[in-house]
Amino acid sequence: MARISPGGSPARRLAHLAIRFYQLTLSSLTGRWCRHEPSCSHYTDDAMGMHGFWAGGWMGLARLSRCRPGGTRGYDPPPGVLPPRAGALTPWRYGRWRGPL
Repeated sequence: MARISPGGSPARRLAHLAIRFYQLTLSSLTGRWCRHEPSCSHYTDDAMGMHGFWAGGWMGLARLSRCRPGGTRGYDPPPGVLPPRAGALTPWRYGRWRGPL
């Protein structure tokens, strides 16, 4: 999968650097296993690259909530379009918080 460039707002660039730091350092300490493809860090980075810091960050948070025992698994790329009814005042609607793919 092609990586999205970390351009955009300063918050987006800072988040990209934090994610890359995690991927290159802390991720190797916790073990490289994940229930999903792409991994949660790649998913969040890609979602923020496609939809911006705010929407992509909420999508990543929702993905992390699904990455638990009894949660979802398998191929789960970030959505190409924003969900309906999601907005700045209803950010929880950006993410899919539970349920099967």
